[in-house]
Amino acid sequence: MSTSISRLSVAQARRVQRSKEIWREFSANRAGLIGLIGLLLVIGLALLAPLLAPAETLDVTRITSPQNQAPSWANPLGTDPAGRSVLAMLIWGARISLLVGFCATVVSMVIGTLMGMAAGHFPGIVQAVFMRIIDFFLVLPGLVLAIVLSLVIGPGAFTIILAIGVTSWAGTARLVRSQTLTVEARPYIERSWALGASHWHIIAKHVLPAVLPLVLANTTLTVGSAVIAESTLSFLGLGDPGSISWGSMLKSALDTGAATAGFWWFILPPGIAIVLVVLCFTLVGRALESVINPTLRGR
Repeated sequence: MSTSISRLSVAQARRVQRSKEIWREFSANRAGLIGLIGLLLVIGLALLAPLLAPAETLDVTRITSPQNQAPSWANPLGTDPAGRSVLAMLIWGARISLLVGFCATVVSMVIGTLMGMAAGHFPGIVQAVFMRIIDFFLVLPGLVLAIVLSLVIGPGAFTIILAIGVTSWAGTARLVRSQTLTVEARPYIERSWALGASHWHIIAKHVLPAVLPLVLANTTLTVGSAVIAESTLSFLGLGDPGSISWGSMLKSALDTGAATAGFWWFILPPGIAIVLVVLCFTLVGRALESVINPTLRGR
C-alpha cells in the first residue's frame, strides 16, 4: 500500500515539475505571452458583460440614445441604427463568438482525435476505411457543408457549433494519425503487445497521452478558425437572430447600409475584434507548438 502511494506521489511530482517547465518555456516566448494576456482580457470582458453592460442597455424599447451617433464620451464607440451602444454590443458579442468557437473546437478535437488514433492504430481494411473518410472531409469545402447543415437544421448557435465541429476535424485527424504511427513504432509498444496488451490498453495508456499535447497545441489554432467560421456563418444570416455576435454585428451593418452611409464605428470594431482574437489564439498556438516541439524553438 505504501509502495503504491509513494509511486503515485512521485508521478504527481513529475507532472507538477513538467507543468512548471512548460510554463517556464511558454513564458519565455514573448509573442505567446502577449497572446495569452490578450485572450484572458477578452474572456474576462465576456464574463463580466452583465456587469459592464447590463442587458437592459441593449433593449430597444428602453434606449434613449440617438441612432447612428458618432463616438462620444457617453458612447465611446457610437451607436448602431437602433440606438444601441456599439461597445456594449461588442462586449456581449464576445460571449457568443467565444462560446461557439470553444464548443465547436471541442467537437472538432474529439472527432479528429478519435478518428486519427483509429486510423493510425488499426491496420488493414479498417485503416483504409478511416483514411478514405478523412480524405473525403479534407477535400470537402468546409464552409459550403457548414452552410448546408445550417440550412437543414435551422439557424442558431447550436447549429453553428455542430456545423463547424463536423466540418473542421479532418486536419486534426491527419495530425493525430501521424503522431499515433510514430508512437506505435517505439519499442515499448512492441513489448506491450508481447505481454498481451489489448487495443484499448495501447490506445488509452500509451497513444492518447502521447498525442494530447499535440492536440492541445492544435486546439488553440483551431479556435481561431472556428471564431472566423462563426462570424462568417452569422454574417450570412445563419446565426441565432436573438443573440448578438461579432458576425451578426457585421451583417446588421451590411443590412442597414452602414458602410455606404459612412458609419465606420459600426463596422470596424467587430472586424478588429475578430482579427485581434484570432491573432491572439495564433500566437498562443505557435508558442505551445514551440514548447511541445523543441525543433521549432530556434525558428
